[in-house]
Amino acid sequence: MKRTDVIEFYARLAAGNPHPETELAYGNAYQLLVAVALSAQSTDVGVNKATRLLFAEVDTPAKMVALGEAALKQHIKTIGLFNTKAKNVIALSEALIRDHGGEVPDDRDALEKLPGVGRKTANVVLNTAFGHETFAVDTHIFRVGNRTGLARGKTPLAVELVLDKVTPQPFRLHAHHWLILHGRYTCKARTPECWRCIVRDLCAFKPKTPAPKGAAQQEI
Repeated sequence: MKRTDVIEFYARLAAGNPHPETELAYGNAYQLLVAVALSAQSTDVGVNKATRLLFAEVDTPAKMVALGEAALKQHIKTIGLFNTKAKNVIALSEALIRDHGGEVPDDRDALEKLPGVGRKTANVVLNTAFGHETFAVDTHIFRVGNRTGLARGKTPLAVELVLDKVTPQPFRLHAHHWLILHGRYTCKARTPECWRCIVRDLCAFKPKTPAPKGAAQQEI
């Protein structure tokens, strides 16, 4: 995608949603870290349902450790891989207490050393909690990057590095939220809804999905 098209691509997404936010519910950086760790292979809606009562009770690593793994499992048993995730959340909470004074570190390497925390989770926390210009490449961003031609790559890391290279100011801070939301609600996995996409003329995907009968095409 040409640089002028990249700028226009982001400008349109920004105009449609000037202040994008994560759809995960959280009250502080620790709760965000837990929510993102729980969201792997799960929907944000499902995680929010599981954490609603949990986060009303637990907002620090110390409280999570006091709650214990068995009780945590009862809170999150409706989401995928809950046994492994519960074990990791308790372990990362213990590590935060032991190594970081109970605080979430503002550092990618330190975050990635926590149990159950990979690069994507670290990037989300750095961006959302600390305002870093990071690109957390999940399945939605991987798809959108490759499908549109904005950032092609064979791995999430490859797509992340391209995004970091091609995304200009003033779009860098919110870029990954715009791309996630675009992939979640418009550029869907099975059938992208091209007829209502505000960046379809900039997108390399062909053939564009036509509007279903009775649906109006989004003007650009």
